[in-house]
This record gives sequence, C-alpha cells and structure tokens, in this order.
Amino acid sequence: MDAALVAFAADGTVTHWNHEAERILGWTTTEAVGRTGLAGWAVRKEDADAIEAALAAAMRSPGRQVHEFALLTKDGHRILVRTQSSAVRAPGGRVAGVYCAFSEVHTQMDLERSIALSEALFEDASWGVVLIDADLRPAVVNAHAARALGVGRTALLGRPLGELLAQGVEELECALQHVLAEGAPQAVADLWVTLRSEEAELPRRCWRSGFVRLSSPLAEEPVPLGVAWLFQDVTDAKRAETEGSLLRFRAHQLHRAGRAAAECPDPAEAAAVHLDFALAGFADHGLVDLAVPPAPRPYGALAEGDAYDAYDEVEVPADAYDTGGEESETSGTSGTSGVSEGTGAAGGAAPPSGATGADRGRRARRAPRRGTPRLVRTLASPAGAPGPSETLSANGIPAPYVPGHPAFQAYERRGSVRTSAGPASPAGWAAARNWPDGTVHGLCVVLRSRGRTLGVATFLRAPARRPFDRADADYAEEVAARIATALDLAGAASL
Repeated sequence: MDAALVAFAADGTVTHWNHEAERILGWTTTEAVGRTGLAGWAVRKEDADAIEAALAAAMRSPGRQVHEFALLTKDGHRILVRTQSSAVRAPGGRVAGVYCAFSEVHTQMDLERSIALSEALFEDASWGVVLIDADLRPAVVNAHAARALGVGRTALLGRPLGELLAQGVEELECALQHVLAEGAPQAVADLWVTLRSEEAELPRRCWRSGFVRLSSPLAEEPVPLGVAWLFQDVTDAKRAETEGSLLRFRAHQLHRAGRAAAECPDPAEAAAVHLDFALAGFADHGLVDLAVPPAPRPYGALAEGDAYDAYDEVEVPADAYDTGGEESETSGTSGTSGVSEGTGAAGGAAPPSGATGADRGRRARRAPRRGTPRLVRTLASPAGAPGPSETLSANGIPAPYVPGHPAFQAYERRGSVRTSAGPASPAGWAAARNWPDGTVHGLCVVLRSRGRTLGVATFLRAPARRPFDRADADYAEEVAARIATALDLAGAASL
C-alpha cells in the first residue's frame, strides 16, 4: 500500500510532499512545500494545536508515534488519516525535523484486516489452505492442510503434487491450470483423492475445494502469482449422501417392480420382471436356478433315508465344499444354518471358542441327507446384449456346477455367498463357475418361500463395478424373496 509522506523542519516548515499526499488531500507539491505548519489550509484551526503538539512530541520521543488526525482536502472536505511520525536527526544527533507518513483510515483498516485474515487462515482455519505457485507447487500451507495431507508444513513446500497424491492429482492440476488461465470457478468442486503412502493403500477422500487466483497488487497489469486452494474433507457426508441416494433408488426399483409384476398374468413372468428391475444399477447379469431332488439311486443301492427333505441334514466333512481359494463370504439369514459373515477364504463358519476338533468337524458343514440337489436354470438375463430376462424351458437338465460352487454353498447355508476373482485370478475364473465371460464378482442368494428352499438367485458383476458388500447382499435377499414368492406361486418348485 502506498503511503503519503510529509516532512517538517524543526520550525514546522513543510520540506517534502509526495504524490500520494497530493492524491489524498489535493494540494500539489508546489502548493504545499514551503508553508509553515498545516493550520488554515490542510487542518482546521480548531484542530491545529493538537496536531502540532503531537508532531512536536514525536520530535522529542524515540521511535514512531501513531496518531489519527482529521485533515482538510483542497476542496474543503475533512478526511480521517492514520499517521506514523518519527524524528529526523542530523549527523550530530540534533533534531532536524519530523517525518510523517499517513494514509486514509479505511484504507489502513482494510490492509490490517487483510493481514489479519491471512494470518488466521494459515493458523486457526478449519479449512485447509494451500497457496500454489505458478509452477503448481505448494508455496504456503496452513496447519489444517498439513494434517489432511499427512506431512509437515515445511515438508510440503516446493514438492510436486504427484508426490503427495496417488489418485486425483490430474483433476487437481487441471483445476489449478484453469484458475490460472481463466480465473476462479463459479462454484466449489468435490475432488476425490487418495494420499500416497508406501506402507498401505489409504482410502479415498472427498475434498470440497474452492480456488482463487492471486495477482500482484503492485503490477500495472495483473500478473498471476499462483492459486489459493481451500478445501474441506466431506468424505463422510458424501458417503452418507451416496448411501441415502442408493437406498432411495433401490426402494423405488422395488416399488416399480412390484407394480409391474402385479400386471403379469403368469407368476413366472412376474419373477423375470423382478429380476430385470433388480439388475438396474446393481449387477450386469442375473441367474435363477431352481432345485430339484437328486436323481434316484441305482436299483439295489442302499437307501439312506426317506423322500428328499431340504430340512433333513447330517454332518459332512468340513472340506466337502471347499471353494479352492476364492474370496468368499456368507451372510446369515433365517433358518437353522446360523452362518455369519466374514468366514474366510473357504467360506466356512468360524467355530466357537473352546470347541474341540470333533465339534468343529460337526459344525463345519451340513448337507441334505441324499446329497447335493440339482440346480436347474430357470431364468437368465441375456449375456452380451441388453434385454429382458428369458424364462428357460423346464428340461430338468442341471446346471454344470462343480462341487463347492457358490450357488451350492448358498443353497446349503440358506443365506448369501459373496465371491470375487481377486487381483491374481486365472483367466478362466468365470468359466470354471459356468458364469458369463468377464464376470469377476458374484453374489448367490437362496430362494426361500413358505419355509422351503426353492433354489438360488445369482447376481454377477463385471470389472467395471466394485465387489458386492453387505448392503448389496441385503438388497439381493429382498429381491430373492420376491422372486421366490412368484416362482412358488407358479408351482415351479414342484418340478
């Protein structure tokens, strides 16, 4: 900020008057220099004594003296100024006069507010504030931003943004370049970033960011000094908003599916409608397999029990349905299996504490008395092209599922089973499970109606989608209950 400068000799004669003083008061240097005192022309006579006494005190005191005076402009208006006065001494130490710098009070207050705001932003602000120079490197960082970035304030300075962020750095640099070229955007932006860490992969964070272009006030033409980046972590709020939107969408889909299924004369067609509505925004493919009793044993074979009963269970070895190392989890539902989520690689339930080896073997797996049922494909969404789900003919040919298939696990446990290929999965992971090519995530949910297990519904996702989570399993179970009710009404369970 430019200041008006005025110098007085020891007898009060004006010896110096700069251009800023001329701009503020209107008196030119020729008109001001040589006058004695300020009374009558730059100061009202009523205020002259107080001002002259303050200037005289400044000549006798060490250091600077700060005062506020009311001066007169050339056109007769009063203006309040803040002055800083200090004595001017000759080489021998004798007081030669007084030097006075002043500016308008509101201008000085604006400057002080700007300085105070700057200090507050870089010390006590609840937002992260980072000053980025024209080379897109941090120049000044406040404490909040340093904590959010996980490094010290001085360690950030001068480092490329790519060394701080593992993901989201391209979007951030693009925003900074836009601000440098075009100016501040009209609204804040939500940037999803991931901090770079050598120890472990950190979760993504959502930073609500605002940008302001900084220009030098001293240059004749605006020269960008950099960008002020202000951000706040809103990850929790964004996730809650996303989850709320997802719940509303799924509830709306269930409502629409119920309305559409009510207009179907064939219950099997209603089941296909429920499947189609469930796939929207949820999965790429859907399959429905109904269970039929195992084939009769050859003539003369030893009978193991009466007619097939899904509730009649016996103990089987714990490795009877080993998944072969795939990532599998279960979600327990109503029934007697009692399998809980988080079972590990093989999908088996964790034994209770204090259980013996025999207890673990007894509780590890349960299976129908007459072996694993046959699952016959009944509904399937088209693979490779969008379209409605197809109702397949009831030919009784079982799906070629291998032992330990997630569909068998879901049927046996009367719950849901989640599985994923994993980053190092073989190319034939989906083909080995008789699923469409490109599948990397699967969710198998049991179909239950009137206390009976009818079959299994399977939802599949391609690599573009994330793995299924517990909330997805809850939604799939709700859809499966509606599909099972429709198929039970159609009498499909009696095939």
